[in-house]
Amino acid sequence: MAYSKNSPFNDLPNLPPIDFIESPEILRHLAKAARHLGELNGLCASLPDPQLLINTIVLQESKDSSAIENIVTTQDELYKAASEEGTASHAAKEVLSYREALYVGLEKMTTQKNLLMTNTMIEIVQTIKQNKSGIRTSPGTALKNAINGEIIYTPPCCEDILREKLTALEQFINDADNSLLDPLVKMAFIHYQFEAIHPFADGNGRTGRIVNALYLVQQQLLLQPVLYLSSYIVKYKTEYYQLLRAVTEKNNWHDWVMYILTAIIETAQLTTQKIRSMLSLKDEYEKQMKQTLGASFSYELLQLMFTLPYLKIELLENKNIAHRQTASVWLKKLKEADILRPQKIGRTTYYINYRLMELLSTD
Repeated sequence: MAYSKNSPFNDLPNLPPIDFIESPEILRHLAKAARHLGELNGLCASLPDPQLLINTIVLQESKDSSAIENIVTTQDELYKAASEEGTASHAAKEVLSYREALYVGLEKMTTQKNLLMTNTMIEIVQTIKQNKSGIRTSPGTALKNAINGEIIYTPPCCEDILREKLTALEQFINDADNSLLDPLVKMAFIHYQFEAIHPFADGNGRTGRIVNALYLVQQQLLLQPVLYLSSYIVKYKTEYYQLLRAVTEKNNWHDWVMYILTAIIETAQLTTQKIRSMLSLKDEYEKQMKQTLGASFSYELLQLMFTLPYLKIELLENKNIAHRQTASVWLKKLKEADILRPQKIGRTTYYINYRLMELLSTD
């Protein structure tokens, strides 16, 4: 049956595409993408305390991936929310849930022999949405133009068809003998296919982008899910959706694969640059803090400044880094040395690692 945007796309073909050819242009981009991913991976492998910076980079990815779905929060609001419980806006909570979902997916893969399964995807979306949502069971889902309400695409329906499509996608992801294509090309295919299946009532885009990160870890292209891929999609959001449609309507895989490879190249470079800048700033702060705090210098405090840039006395207490009086003295000394800058919000004074916040905000 011919494709119609107004009817459920139950004839969505399984992967891999039959007519796809790795053009010379794609092969050149593949080589470049592999080189920059390798550089990023090597940098992550050399970090003495990888979780410190990785947690911060993942939070940036969470912020931009959520922004693609028009869930927008500021850097200040996000890091303030990450520093304390119960005061976050709805948008900030969704971004923090995205980061949690990424770690849930990683943990699930380790307990499933490094396999990326449908039940992993379900747990990811449930963590993002903080509910018990599962595979869509009812008909009527259609993606519409936000301005004029025109139907753009109608994904497959219903649960039995969706599970069948997801099972085929599982096999393509996890069976190395299924396709001899390069893993980065496969990632582009996997991302399109998941978006086209659109198995959940909400949260598909964010789940699909987490699947990207998990797939790169599964394929041992990255030790940690640090690729800041959503920053590229945010910048070229219109093209992203146009190219997804072009695959569906015109079978134009070439331009879609080129888009994803370009995103990998640019974001691998950006992420490498950000991590190096964070390391440099951390080294600079360590020297300054040893001068400022003398014998009471705390490496745990330095680490916390790069994990949660919005500090307050209670946070240092809760993390068992210092008692209240010591924490107050440290933060005031770091303020006087212009390492941290104070900002009063309500009754609470936050001490902000402002140079890290500036670094995170630049592209």
